[in-house]
Amino acid sequence: MPIDKVPVKKQKALKTEKPKKEDKLTVSERFARLGLVRDWDFVFHLPLRYEDETQITDCRALTPGTFAQVQGRITEVIAKRTSGFVPFTFIRITDASGSAAMRLFRFGDKKLLTMGSLIRAYGEVRLSYSGEPELWQPRVKKAVADVSDLPKTLTPVYPASGTLTQPVIRKRIDRALLDVDLKDLVPEKYTKALNLPGFAEAVRFIHHPSPLTPAEALSERTAPEFKRLVFDEFLAQQIFLKKSRDAKALAAAPAMTDTSGALKTRFLDSLAFTLTGAQQRVISEIEADMATKRPMQRLVAGDVGSGKTVIAALAAVRAVENGFQAAVMAPTEILAQQHYKKLSAWLTPLGVNIVFLAGSLSGPDKKAALKSIADGTAQIAVGTHALIQEGVHFKNLGLAVIDEQHRFGVSQRMKLALTDAGVQPHQLLLTATPIPRTLAMSYLADIDVSFLDEMPPGRQPVTTKLISLSRAADVLKAVTGDIREGRQCYWVCPLIEESEKADLTAATDRERMIRESEPDLRTALLHSKLPAEEKEAVMARFAAGEIDILVSTTVIEVGVDVPNASVMVIEHAERFGLSQLHQLRGRVGRGTAKSTCLMLFDPELSDVGKERLRVIRETTDGFAVAREDLRLRGPGEFLGARQSGSPAMRFADPLNDKDLLEWARRSAEDWMREDAAAAEKFASRWFDPARNFLQA
Repeated sequence: MPIDKVPVKKQKALKTEKPKKEDKLTVSERFARLGLVRDWDFVFHLPLRYEDETQITDCRALTPGTFAQVQGRITEVIAKRTSGFVPFTFIRITDASGSAAMRLFRFGDKKLLTMGSLIRAYGEVRLSYSGEPELWQPRVKKAVADVSDLPKTLTPVYPASGTLTQPVIRKRIDRALLDVDLKDLVPEKYTKALNLPGFAEAVRFIHHPSPLTPAEALSERTAPEFKRLVFDEFLAQQIFLKKSRDAKALAAAPAMTDTSGALKTRFLDSLAFTLTGAQQRVISEIEADMATKRPMQRLVAGDVGSGKTVIAALAAVRAVENGFQAAVMAPTEILAQQHYKKLSAWLTPLGVNIVFLAGSLSGPDKKAALKSIADGTAQIAVGTHALIQEGVHFKNLGLAVIDEQHRFGVSQRMKLALTDAGVQPHQLLLTATPIPRTLAMSYLADIDVSFLDEMPPGRQPVTTKLISLSRAADVLKAVTGDIREGRQCYWVCPLIEESEKADLTAATDRERMIRESEPDLRTALLHSKLPAEEKEAVMARFAAGEIDILVSTTVIEVGVDVPNASVMVIEHAERFGLSQLHQLRGRVGRGTAKSTCLMLFDPELSDVGKERLRVIRETTDGFAVAREDLRLRGPGEFLGARQSGSPAMRFADPLNDKDLLEWARRSAEDWMREDAAAAEKFASRWFDPARNFLQA
């Protein structure tokens, strides 16, 4: 009896669904959704795993927990249901060794699945409720007359989407392998030094490896053939990035060669602290950049509280000493005001004229600020995106400092990279997100990166504790005690208001609960949906000590320094990224008081979730946290593809393949110097220049 004729009692009629939107797409359009357009895109479409259809396993030799292929004659077909009333079909096949069971919930070619048919089936072996090994949802094909007719290589299983099936994908990739020229374009001296195989050999191996290949070499991608493609991908990337750097080097920037340093010396002498070794190293790197006619494009990555503001001040001093203006732009008005107050306190006594520009300025104040910027009276302008709005004209802008650079779009940042005179000022980007060195080397190779990897002395350590969310009431009582002693508290929730999609405590509900439970405490609510003016006002009140508990979403991740805030409570900490948790934790510990971060977690936390929170509890080094975050989340999510200006990597991993990355960088520089045209031709295999490789 054909399998589709086997009766199933009380089976409901299937509803006819309307065709999905994807069903109307052509095969090419469906491939394009996967990023597969050019033949080379298909060649570099990496298999997820491999299946071994090169051998037949005896039915009696099936082992649970493995994948196997059996061949035999169908001797039993029974329609059944699971305990959850899901219909499936039980099939038994028999070979010379015995019989094997199969469980199918959906079918391929139904004509094959009839009593007495000779079939071949491949799938996962599981242990049935009766204790018998069985093939779970196997892929069924026609039986082969002879084992010599079986495939000679492992079968690749590719990433797929929608209605694209594995046979369709495999056929298209095999066609691409025939259509492209697999000639090795990389000079042998670069690959021979690493004992890497030829390019064509590596590509063919990736798609059709030998069944003799150790399983670990495939699953962990440690085979030399994988390493060759990792190297090639890194090499292609570095070639394009070097091309980008060379193009930027052609632009003209003011060379700030006046090194008398009188103003710098007076500034350093006036500080109540001594620069750390990391700060001294970073400012030396910046000053060396600013002394050249090549526009500086440097990112300073430092942990929360590592002293980036003083670095920005020293860079601005360098510009002022050389007769140029400096602009400092921050993403929020209150953060810009904090920079303005700090820079004014440091530099105004030394005779440096600093102005503030933001959308909230009154007409006369704004007019005065614009005039002083235009005539050069303002040596340093601090502000928000108002600095790049129409009507703002610098007389001789030589340096643009952009704080929390990821909060600005590329086009916004570039508006501070061009002056009315056509001269490109030096640009200094600041981020409080600690970036692993290997990530920066790979994904920010077109930008110079400096690391503030040393904390200033006196920075208060923050004690991190993990507490079950069920004890939120106890946490509030403990926090109230600190507030009675004159301290302030951040209370962070992942949502603004109650959601049906997630059982998370909403910020609005938590603020109301705290207010009703502790009516004598001064509470306030801060979230992204508030008007900008209201957000600024709330944060200003908190900074002034007029609010005891600030209930907030992650909008406070980048915020002002509030030294009196010594407690940070984060609800549903398991829902946040590690770097984000570290950023939030860094909001406290900025004063002299002992500071604590209490991370409340769901009691039903998974093992992976527990491991993530263990890392954040035991690790205070932001760079170590960032490395773990990168391992768990991947580089694309960590930086954001649009902000990093980098394409997704198919093979390469900047963390695990850092040695190959370093060699690829050296090789790219050498090859571009010897034969740039040949290097760029090779790189075009990997990245289509028409897609604007560096667009952010």
